[in-house]
Amino acid sequence: MPPVPSDPPRPEYPRPHFDRSHAWLGLNGSWDFAADPHGTATHDEVARAGHDWPDTITVPFAWETEASGIGVNWLECGWYRRTLTVPADWSGQRVVLHFGAVHHLAAVWVAGVAVGEHEGGYTPFEFDITDALAGRTEATVLVRVLAPVDKREIVHGKQRSIPRDDYDDCAFTPTSGIWQPVWLEVRPATYVSAFALTPGESLNTIVADIGVAGPHAAQARLTVQATGGAPVKTAVGTDGPVRVTLPVAAPRLWSPTEPHLYEVTVTLDSADGTDQVRGSTGLRRIETHGDQLLLNGERLYVRGVLDQGYWPHTGLTAPDDQAFVTDLGLARESGFNLVRKHLKLEDPRFLHHADRLGMLVWAEPASTGTFTAAAAARFEAQIAPMVERDGNHPSIVIWGLYNEEWGLDWDVPGDEAKQDAVRRAYDLLKSLDATRPVVDNSGWTHVATDLVDWHIYDETPAGWAAKVRPLLADGEPGFPVGLGGGNIVRKLVMANGGPAPAVPNLNSEYGGGKTSVERGWNQRWQTQELRRHDVLSGYVWTELYDVEHEFAGIYAFDRALKDSGVSPAAAAHADTVLVVEVEPLAPGRDLVTDGDRKAAFDIRISHHGTAPERIAVAAVWGPALGSAEGLATVHEHGSLTVEPYRLSEPVHISESLPDGVAAARLHLLALSASHGRVMGSTCVDVAVR
Repeated sequence: MPPVPSDPPRPEYPRPHFDRSHAWLGLNGSWDFAADPHGTATHDEVARAGHDWPDTITVPFAWETEASGIGVNWLECGWYRRTLTVPADWSGQRVVLHFGAVHHLAAVWVAGVAVGEHEGGYTPFEFDITDALAGRTEATVLVRVLAPVDKREIVHGKQRSIPRDDYDDCAFTPTSGIWQPVWLEVRPATYVSAFALTPGESLNTIVADIGVAGPHAAQARLTVQATGGAPVKTAVGTDGPVRVTLPVAAPRLWSPTEPHLYEVTVTLDSADGTDQVRGSTGLRRIETHGDQLLLNGERLYVRGVLDQGYWPHTGLTAPDDQAFVTDLGLARESGFNLVRKHLKLEDPRFLHHADRLGMLVWAEPASTGTFTAAAAARFEAQIAPMVERDGNHPSIVIWGLYNEEWGLDWDVPGDEAKQDAVRRAYDLLKSLDATRPVVDNSGWTHVATDLVDWHIYDETPAGWAAKVRPLLADGEPGFPVGLGGGNIVRKLVMANGGPAPAVPNLNSEYGGGKTSVERGWNQRWQTQELRRHDVLSGYVWTELYDVEHEFAGIYAFDRALKDSGVSPAAAAHADTVLVVEVEPLAPGRDLVTDGDRKAAFDIRISHHGTAPERIAVAAVWGPALGSAEGLATVHEHGSLTVEPYRLSEPVHISESLPDGVAAARLHLLALSASHGRVMGSTCVDVAVR
């Protein structure tokens, strides 16, 4: 039985980054709905008295979802209707109708007046409906939505298309119609139209770039104030956006361990009245220095996880606000410090919570499915709204663009037009936000990028290592990629075929295994292989939770923890990881002993921190596939000083299998030499041949 959404669903204020919550009215909940399978109905037909509205739909859930109350697939056109009531105390101000996101093409009428259209299923839009209301306090809103079944030339990310995309085997149920909140706001005729916050160069100021629009903008005055700071007053004038620099006394930097935020309030006074908006940001700097990624001047190693932003029963729409907090918490509990929100401009509430919880985010727009001039233009049209909506969030430390040449027909090196499209998107994004690194074409061939990332999947640790080591240890200019059906192609790291530039190197997708136990096994060993290579700046595991038919998650689709047969995922993604010099054979049989029943191998330690650590290495036997909890007989095997971000020298382990058993699990522990605390752990499953 699916959870019942609140009534109305998603009642929280939808855009905390541009907060006018003192003057808003939510429109989520029940709307009249009429399917238009052939897309032939006109506004006049639908708007006439007596028109049949056979269904009600729950907004903001896509019409494919169970939560919407409709549950219909492959419908290309639908109509929504709702009566809205404007509060009486809004009289004399401008009433604005907001949509968080509607897939794909929306046309809107209020009181019979066409107020506008919007194309693009992942970006917000708004219409000033004051003139259409013409003084009424009650009016009917009609919304017509076109959602093409053939999505190849529109942005759709992981939504399934018919005809199919090249990546159809990892596509999911489409999301059509209104799928993010709808609401009204009121503001004066002269108002704050834009609100961008960035940390100052020295991280002791906040720079606010404020847009003002309306008939009395040139004569308006602004007052801007940050938490704990003095208000800064300035005139607006006629020269475009106003830049205000806010000093911050005793600044506290934002980081995953201390996600401190500053709230900024903007008050605009004009002949039309007073407008006020609020937002928050953090003082932090993300930058590259040679082949290192730095956060606030300190080395950052990304321990990321892929998050596709789907939920059972509600699709791309979170069932409630708590769902974002839950997913961010699951990522942290699993040892990750970053979430890659995959091919989706997520609901702003997700970033709101990531800021407050200290979770880093890799944000990226949805992809198209093929390369045409129209498709490339639609893809690029998302970039400016993405930065405008999400740029204030300190949690976002990486912007992504294309992914695996989706929307580029899997052929960047061989086509200059596609290289130009990638370069154009990169240049546009950098012109809008130069404060974050940008990945141009995640995982495959790069054209212009601030980070070199790559995707390699394999079903075994040995196969994985054989693909990864030439790339990281030998500087190979390419790597093998499996496209399904045994089809293997070689992807160049750079479109020109040359070596990778001296920028941070990341894996941004990896994983393998058909069952949860196989995936847990690969997660443990493949992650150890990554930690072997000091040149690497991080990775992104695929993935946090299952989605529909894709059973690759640490958690199931309903967010229940799956049995991986090993210690919690957090052990594989800790600051301190033990790297075992064993080529594992199979889940539950990493190492097979001969008649002497001895398990002998070397281990090394990868430690990420700000200072060297003295670490003791210990081992303890436990039951096959069991945990280390409650085990008492621990054998120490030596200690060593481990330098941060440098793989240690080996420590030799030699242990005899306990008497009377044919298989057991050897737990390996990295203990702080100063206080005995367990800093890292892993295990080796040992069996008699």
